[in-house]
Formats: sequence, structure tokens, C-alpha cells
Amino acid sequence: MIPTEQIRALMDLPGDPGRTRVVAAMSGGVDSAVAAALARQAGVDVVGITLQLYASDAPARRKGACCAGQDIQDARLAAAQIGIPHYVLDYTERFRTSVIEDFASSYVRGETPVPCIQCNQTVKFHDLLGAAKDLGASALVTGHYIRRIAGPAGPELHRAVDATRDQSYFLFATTRAQLDFVRFPLGGFPKSETRTMASARGLGLADKPDSQDICFVPDGRYSDIVQKLRPGAIEPGDIVDLSGRVLGQHEGVINFTVGQRKGLGVSHGEPLFVVRIDAARRQVVVGPRGALATRQIWLRDLNWLDAQAPCDEARPVLARVRSTRQPVRAEIRQVDGRVGVTLLDPEEGVAPGQACVLYDSRDEARMLGGGWIVRGEAAVAA
Repeated sequence: MIPTEQIRALMDLPGDPGRTRVVAAMSGGVDSAVAAALARQAGVDVVGITLQLYASDAPARRKGACCAGQDIQDARLAAAQIGIPHYVLDYTERFRTSVIEDFASSYVRGETPVPCIQCNQTVKFHDLLGAAKDLGASALVTGHYIRRIAGPAGPELHRAVDATRDQSYFLFATTRAQLDFVRFPLGGFPKSETRTMASARGLGLADKPDSQDICFVPDGRYSDIVQKLRPGAIEPGDIVDLSGRVLGQHEGVINFTVGQRKGLGVSHGEPLFVVRIDAARRQVVVGPRGALATRQIWLRDLNWLDAQAPCDEARPVLARVRSTRQPVRAEIRQVDGRVGVTLLDPEEGVAPGQACVLYDSRDEARMLGGGWIVRGEAAVAA
């Protein structure tokens, strides 16, 4: 069992623990349950809250999905085992407008969205955080694998100790104000230790499988969701090569993403990959693998946690363009009011709609911030 004083240090909560209240976001999984249990061991007043993101007949009740009906029951049972009150907030409408609708619109624009980031950015770290403050809480505790560390200019976000579980990519949009309020007690532990802590506390979730894929997409068929929400926006078009020559037809740009090789439906003398999607022209542009190499990325909606904001002078950073990729050497700068990231080592499959998350080149664990990818270019513009 981890000593209580160590847990209190992890929580970094102000004031007397006996007079401090926190809200624990409980998804129904083992991670959030253990985070709530650690907060309870720290001696603070813990209120467990689970968000209902779907109607009772939602398709995401399949095995391996998060935020399903069974998860609410699992969270309620875990709260009872920990000995804390538990409440369910109906956020189905907020989730639909903030996450699902945006997901559909993004695909129609030819992008490849990351709805988990949207969920953290809107429903969890905005709406739920506001609810926690309304309840008089001093902090919101979650089971994310990321570390909140005190820095010279305030709290910083660092990658998790367990690199296989690190969720910093999905939390790049956490603002400085939110960082003052949220706590991540699991960032310093491997997942195996989390399950051990759950077992030691008698939590029935100790062996529950992790959630997989996008929670609101039934059977992984995201195109079904898009077609249901945007039926008039799905139109057939051409598959063309880099010179514009038509190679075949497709049934909608939503069925493709940059870097895709399989399922193109065209034959060629060499393997072809999706290089670009032009939704306005309803074109899927394909080419050889070498055409996927990207050196320049342009970002929108930059969220920056470091005290020194990007300027016209290049700053060395490490950039991660996909959640499954390792960060690569890069430089960030402001160019005519736009934020540009130059990859010193080209990356393949850089897709608009994905996030580019940036880390300190001198302290590779420290996250500086990030933004949404607008487009990538094969070479730095002159």
C-alpha cells in the first residue's frame, strides 16, 4: 500500500485535507476507480461523478467500449467499495453537440478527427470541471496517465512514466487555468501497478479490460455515424494521381484518410497511398509512399503551456503527429500570424484534423502544448 503522505504529495492539494473536497471523474474503468481510491486515502472528501454520454439504447454498449451503460453500474459499485458518494450527470446532449457532431463535420471536410481530444477539451475539462467547482471542489481527479509537476512558472504537464500508457497527446488542449484545477495521480505508475492497487483495495474492476477504439462508433464503422448525421454531404468522386489523372471512383471522401493503402479500389504498378483529400472537389489524391513525407505543418488553435510563446525565431522542440508515434525533432515559429512546425526528420501520413503535440527538446517529458493540423507540406515554403 502506498503511504498516505506520498499520495497527498501526488495530489498537491491546498489546505487541510479534512476540509478539502475533490470530484473524481469515474468512467467505470480501473484507472479512474483507483484514482478516486487514492484521493480517498489522502483523507479528502471525495465525490465520484460519472458522465452519461449516451441514451440507454446507444450502440456503444458493446464489449470494449467506454462510457457505456454497464460502465455506469461499474462506477457506482466501485464508489460504494471505496466508500464515497456517487452521482451520474446526463451529458448526452453536450457530448453530441461538442464531440459527435464535430466528428462528423470533420470527416466531411476530408479530415481525420481525434474525438478523444475533443471530449477531454470540452465535456470533461470544461463542463465537468465547471460542475466540480459548483460542488465546492478544490480539484478534479482523473485516471489519465500523465504527470502534473510543479515548475518554476507554475504546474507543468509531463509524459507518463509508463510510455505505453502515456496520454499526453490526448491532453494537449488542457489550458493553464484547467491545469491549476485537475490532478492525475496515476501518471507516475505503470498500468500493472494500477491493477495491483485495485486488487489490494478489493475493487472488482481490477481485471476489467481497457476501453478500445472510438467509444461512440459501433463496430468501428465510423462512416455509418457520418452518413447518419450528414446524409446529404456524402457524395461520390474521383481517385486521382498526383498529376490529376483519374484512376478510379470512390463513394465518399469519408472512407479515406491520409496514409491509407488498403481499400483504394484501384490497380497500379506500384503500391499507392492516400496523399491528400480534397473534399471540395470530392477527390482522393493517391501517390507512392515517398509522396507522404511531410516537413512542414501548419496549426490552428494552438494551446501553449510554456511561459515563452512561439515567435518568429525558430525554437527547437519535439513534435508528435499521431498518438502512436514517438516525437521527432522539429522547430516551431510564428510566420505571418500562423503557427508553423518544421519537421527536421520527415513524417509520413500527416493528416489534417489530427493533433500535433509539442515537447521540450531539453526535457523530452515536458509537454509544451500543441494544435490541430490544418495541412502538411512536402517542403518548407519559401
